[in-house]
Amino acid sequence: MNLVLIFMLIYFIASSLTRHMLLYTQRNDLLDIPNDRSSHSRPTPLGGGVGIVLAFLLMVAVLLALGKIVRGLGIALLVGGCVLAIIGWLDDRKGISALLRLMVHIASALWAVYWIGGLPYLRLGSYTLELGHWGSAVSVIGIVWMINLYNFMDGIDGLAGAEAATVGAFAGLFSAAIGKWDLAILCWVLSVASLGFLRWNWPPARIFMGDVGSGFLGFTFATLAIASENSGGLPLVLWMSLLGVFIVDATITLVSRMVRGERLASAHREHVYQLAVQAGHSHRSVTTTVLLLNGVLAAIAWLCLQSRGQWAGLLVLLCWLVLFFAHRMLWRRFTSNLTIREKRPAVH
Repeated sequence: MNLVLIFMLIYFIASSLTRHMLLYTQRNDLLDIPNDRSSHSRPTPLGGGVGIVLAFLLMVAVLLALGKIVRGLGIALLVGGCVLAIIGWLDDRKGISALLRLMVHIASALWAVYWIGGLPYLRLGSYTLELGHWGSAVSVIGIVWMINLYNFMDGIDGLAGAEAATVGAFAGLFSAAIGKWDLAILCWVLSVASLGFLRWNWPPARIFMGDVGSGFLGFTFATLAIASENSGGLPLVLWMSLLGVFIVDATITLVSRMVRGERLASAHREHVYQLAVQAGHSHRSVTTTVLLLNGVLAAIAWLCLQSRGQWAGLLVLLCWLVLFFAHRMLWRRFTSNLTIREKRPAVH
């Protein structure tokens, strides 16, 4: 019952703060103006992610003060998360150079990796891959990529918030099932805070998350995943599977643009979820489809846990193959539909 009351309080805090940010941004004209990358057609208030950030970090501070979570993880989340939220807020308000943002992202990643102890090994089913000092370098790169990846995937109503709510809920459930209650509570807190924001962001969105929220979520998920791996909790590869929709869409799109020699910093709408909207699907239907996919990925992750390593490697490989081929199939389908629509003569 205590947990239920705590989660209700977190939801109330996140929702109330998001509403406050909605009013604040409207008064101060802090709006997301549609551009080449946008999937919305009218200026929309920005910065709603503040609700998620403050609700989650408040609970992290309380848990840390009570000794309910590992000190290193708490410090990593509090300081790294605050720094990222601040730079994200400044970027939402005034715009920050890409170089400065990257430097802050790297600094936050280095801070987190230091406090959670790097990534000395990686569990792959029944095998353990020793990484040594290379694990720290891999961790920093991974956290920086997750920060930016989550920002790239925050492009339509409800998507980034729904991803955080579902992945946090499933990761918390699985962590609790293997006895890692400290990590489970952190995951659930993040999930409930995201639900509080999602009340105002569900299609049609009244306010957007902004960089203040998307970068923070990417950082938090990456830090929790590495800490979970290090503590013998939910393996990192299963975290990656739960976040598979975002990881696959963002990574394949980035690599494809690099291969074509396109400028990576330029605005675009080439992610599959954006192509789906351009092809005529609503924000609500695309976001709901991702939620259903997350449920399938969670079921596979649960089977991996139950197999106790016997079939885990094969199941994870199958999961990533399915995601990869589904991405390619959907990309071809949506780009083909767009081409057909563009070739149709205009009706006057």
